[in-house]
Amino acid sequence: MNYPEIILIAVGLSMDAFAVSVTLGLSVKKPAFKEYLIPGLFFGFFQALMPMIGYFTGSMFTEKIQFFEHWIAFILLSVIGGKMIKDAFTKDNDEEKIGQNRFAFLNMLLLATATSIDALAVGVTFAFFQIKIFTAIAIIGFTTFCISIIGVKIGNIFGMKFKSKAEITGGIILVALGVKILIEHLFFN
Repeated sequence: MNYPEIILIAVGLSMDAFAVSVTLGLSVKKPAFKEYLIPGLFFGFFQALMPMIGYFTGSMFTEKIQFFEHWIAFILLSVIGGKMIKDAFTKDNDEEKIGQNRFAFLNMLLLATATSIDALAVGVTFAFFQIKIFTAIAIIGFTTFCISIIGVKIGNIFGMKFKSKAEITGGIILVALGVKILIEHLFFN
């Protein structure tokens, strides 16, 4: 496996993180530097960590988790997305406070875990190709980091234009992403 192939895998793996980053950007009025950095760091780290775990633990661990990984992602994304939709209908006018809660440690941990579980299987395939795992995870982590920052910016641009519907849209995107992951694993694997 060569570098262009690893970069393509990295971009593919980062698409879930990108979608979630867009929803995070939708939830803040004007993101501070840390609100760009936090999703990049969380998603980049977890997208790099999961293939490494998959690589070193091998197919035995992946076989056990593959039966419920899609349910974990579905539940986490649906709960967080549902909460965003619910919050959009509350009368709380403190938009900055709502946005900052989206970047809280526990919320980011759940989102990063939900969007990176599928990367475990990628790590197992890396073992079969005997690639340099630390190079591969560095590429995956950096790619996801950059794409997540771009996602926050894109989400914020759209959020500023569509303020009242931005949080509902973000919540729907997260729930839809969870449903997509569930359907792919139940019907196409």
